[in-house]
Amino acid sequence: MTVGLSQLGKNGITEGFITSLQNDFKKHVSIRISVLSGAGREREKVKKYSEEILDKLGKNYTSKIIGFVIIVRKWRKDVRE
Repeated sequence: MTVGLSQLGKNGITEGFITSLQNDFKKHVSIRISVLSGAGREREKVKKYSEEILDKLGKNYTSKIIGFVIIVRKWRKDVRE
């Protein structure tokens, strides 16, 4: 299982960022997203970014936050309601 890598910078979550994540999920099961200092390195912001990414990707995804890294995983079935 390979893990994709991505970075979230000062532009935040844009349509292009979500599109690139969707393309990465064609090759990987999970993606590590590093939140850079330009995006804001507060715990609350990282949590909001995680929630927003999941909302835009859909129901087949879950996330885990470790420090300033968001790990997003794709599942075959809907895991969130």
